[in-house]
Amino acid sequence: MPVDGYFEWQKLDASGKRKQPYAIAMKDDEPFAMAGIWEECADKITGELIRTFAIATCEPNELMATIHDRMPVILAPADYMRWLGSELDPRDLMKPFPSDLMRMWPIGSRVGSPRNNTPDIIDEVGRPDIIDVKGHGTNDLFDA
Repeated sequence: MPVDGYFEWQKLDASGKRKQPYAIAMKDDEPFAMAGIWEECADKITGELIRTFAIATCEPNELMATIHDRMPVILAPADYMRWLGSELDPRDLMKPFPSDLMRMWPIGSRVGSPRNNTPDIIDEVGRPDIIDVKGHGTNDLFDA
């Protein structure tokens, strides 16, 4: 799946109710590819074709480990065709991408709502913009 960045949330307490969102991209700001899987099947009742997909994840690299316990599998350009091709077991590609090629920055809680589809949602915040997923406080996930 081609992307130019992604978001991840750092849990700030044991319950996971307080979170800080981060944007993650390549240091050179170039697009990159995440490993994904897809399936197409027919609905048993209607016969309608349903397409689904998922992003493969792996253990985090050193950068991502500071905020989360997993990360998407990011493919090096030289490995795109291996992932997309007919190779039966490209399992060796499911590894952390090198941290030194990536960057990460804290962003505001507005990213938590699909209503906020504007470029400024990835602007760095000067202080953590903590999200309380229970709906308390001024930086509520659903207030944006």
